[in-house]
Amino acid sequence: MDAEDLNRTYLRFAHQFLESYDDPKKLAIVGMQTRGVYMGRRIKLVMEKELGFDIDFGVLDVTFFRDDFRTKLKMPDVKVTEIPFDLYERDVILIDDVLYTGRTVRSALDALMAYGRPRKIQFCCMVDRGHRELPIAPDFVGVQIPTYATEEVRVRVKELDGEDAVYLVDGDDALNENLFSKE
Repeated sequence: MDAEDLNRTYLRFAHQFLESYDDPKKLAIVGMQTRGVYMGRRIKLVMEKELGFDIDFGVLDVTFFRDDFRTKLKMPDVKVTEIPFDLYERDVILIDDVLYTGRTVRSALDALMAYGRPRKIQFCCMVDRGHRELPIAPDFVGVQIPTYATEEVRVRVKELDGEDAVYLVDGDDALNENLFSKE
């Protein structure tokens, strides 16, 4: 996917998020660190500028809720969690870049429940690559890409990576610094 494909997908997500609401005041978007935050901000911006709705937005880090947190040898890279609104009776759309095993989403659900009790939680991802280990499925998905376990899906956002794109790379190529070139 290139920048145009991603922008079209953000617009589609904005419409899909709003279509079941006459008044979306109970709706909130929570972006998962790291790329889910940037994706969520883009969708929120589309909702404001193109559709005229100002939706609450939060940021969630799931580091301490991961089931592998205690098994890692290195110090975890903890990022900010900022949810500046009450989750009680809110409809939350949780956003992440890639859905793989489902374990990160499970962690995010635990983390959200630690901050409050939403009325409903839905999940949105740009890429569903399969290989689920838990019974978790996206409510909104940009694209489904069947992958081999040896492959990786990389979602790039301009704010962090200098470009907007989605790449499927072979695991052996993942260490190559030039794997994102457009050649």
